[in-house]
Amino acid sequence: MLKHLSGKLWSKGVWANGSDKFRPCLFVPASGFHNGKAHLAPRSFFGVEDFIDDDNSRPYTYQKEKKSKNPSKHISFKNRTGAFMEPFTLDVLISKRFVTASLTHRVTSKQVAVAGTNSKDIKAVLKSRSDIPACLAIGHILAERAREADVYTASYTPRDRDKFEGKIRAVVQSLIDNGIDIKVYLD
Repeated sequence: MLKHLSGKLWSKGVWANGSDKFRPCLFVPASGFHNGKAHLAPRSFFGVEDFIDDDNSRPYTYQKEKKSKNPSKHISFKNRTGAFMEPFTLDVLISKRFVTASLTHRVTSKQVAVAGTNSKDIKAVLKSRSDIPACLAIGHILAERAREADVYTASYTPRDRDKFEGKIRAVVQSLIDNGIDIKVYLD
């Protein structure tokens, strides 16, 4: 397009300052930046260029996800705000000799309700302190203590070494059956 325009001006010329001299106004070499071709991007229906992102093929109007320099240390928004949205966590410890479960407030790190088979009042009632009926009893007692503290929801994420089955599942299921809503996050 530029070559076409400059060709017309070159052939017609421009009169300089009203004088009798004829001077061309533009000099366009044959091998230029575009080599005489017009480079126009295709337009969409609305007149906005639809550039496609190289990484994820989404239109440019969407914000790219920020990639952290060290992905192993990156903390997502969910991880940063989870403590405030779901403030109570369930912690279950099962050893060979006893079972302990507690509800902890994430922000203040205070234990709201605690139950364990190692305490004196529960020791006397149970035959064994580490079997599944003991786990069910701990879940029932912990649910009562949590309701007294006005805690009705909690989240539970098993430790890396723990599997969500057997005794741990019995404690969580007992809490759910006794009116405490537990959200279990399995990775």
